Amino acid sequence: MSQKSKQSKSISYKDAGVDIEAGDQLVKNIKPYAKKTSRKEVLGGLGGFGSMFEIPKKFNSPVLVSGTDGVGTKLKLAVELNNHETIGQDLVAMCVNDILVQGAEPLFFLDYFACGSLKVSTATTVIKGVADGCLLAGCSLVGGETAEMPGMYKEGDYDLAGFCVGAVEKNNIIDGSNVSSGDVIIGLASSGAHSNGYSLIRKIIQKKNIDLNQEFDGNTIAEVLMKPTKIYVKSILELLCSVKVNAMAHITGGGITENIPRILPNNLKATLDRKAWEMPRLFKWLKEKGNLSDLELYRTFNCGIGMAIIVKPKDQEQAIKILNDSNENAFSIGVVSNRISDEPQTKVN
Repeated sequence: MSQKSKQSKSISYKDAGVDIEAGDQLVKNIKPYAKKTSRKEVLGGLGGFGSMFEIPKKFNSPVLVSGTDGVGTKLKLAVELNNHETIGQDLVAMCVNDILVQGAEPLFFLDYFACGSLKVSTATTVIKGVADGCLLAGCSLVGGETAEMPGMYKEGDYDLAGFCVGAVEKNNIIDGSNVSSGDVIIGLASSGAHSNGYSLIRKIIQKKNIDLNQEFDGNTIAEVLMKPTKIYVKSILELLCSVKVNAMAHITGGGITENIPRILPNNLKATLDRKAWEMPRLFKWLKEKGNLSDLELYRTFNCGIGMAIIVKPKDQEQAIKILNDSNENAFSIGVVSNRISDEPQTKVN
């Protein structure tokens, strides 16, 4: 071939590493999953430049509540294990549980999927998991973004982010301002480590050279670690129909001791009784393998409590019954009391 012929050969976007046809195929693949999540307020479908959603007419004075999150380095573990089925549910859970604590009903969700080279089958599996999470949360998957960026990610790696918008009546916003001394704290059981503390988990696995395929409580360690984050939306919305809730905390990064203070006035503290619930074996195992102090354990992991709910003592029994009837495992785990000077705002005794 002559030098002139070499110079005249055109270069396509696909030559640069971006496969437009693969992107189009992904959209076709995920449309049925997104359609299953559609609420009547959705205007239009996937594929537009923007997504439109009509605020439900049941709200008289709606306040929009938004949240965004990822799944941390649990995503790294998913890639290493080639287990992509439930990481999408993790993504939804991290967002919807966050806006839920302010009393908001999740309305719609968007995802961001970024990779170096788009593998349609993997992306389809991940986004199906997002749709599954949206179904559990009762919100619509209305759109998102798939970004193929050659050179930005290693082969097989991808990144995820989620964005959720919900609504709450203005006079029903839960902001912790009604919490007072004597209130009780109800815990909702977690489904595992959820999507927090995985940098420490992976460090323990690496340092101890742990085989993730070994048996652990009838599953493998890998299966236990990849169990998806619990979505509490439907059970808590049911609770809010009947019980006055003063505050809620989603137990995410920072564990129990760092998240509950986020919903307490500065003059109050939470005292938790560690004997009030059975800590799942996973966290005992992590404590042993990592030689973790109690402080490190409780400020890193949820330790079996995925959500904390603060109510008046008179409402405790009814709240627990409603939650248990909604297939949650709910129990009293502590009390709120006055805080003296610089005391920690959460203690686990």
